Amino acid sequence: MTVERGVRMMAGLMVLLSVALAHSLSAYWLLLAAFVGVNLLQSAFTNWCPAMSILRAIGLKDSACSTGQ
Repeated sequence: MTVERGVRMMAGLMVLLSVALAHSLSAYWLLLAAFVGVNLLQSAFTNWCPAMSILRAIGLKDSACSTGQ
């Protein structure tokens, strides 16, 4: 798995988790989904998000197309 796929997987899991928690506990959990969305939007412009640093630290590699190879 690459960093890029890991970021998408982590974002999807966080959105699903926030929706489940909002349904069962409190609508305020939808703020987590909003945060994930904003973070994905800014990463589209900057090509960086905090999750990328974490995933690289645990050993995931960048894809060849994102490194220009």
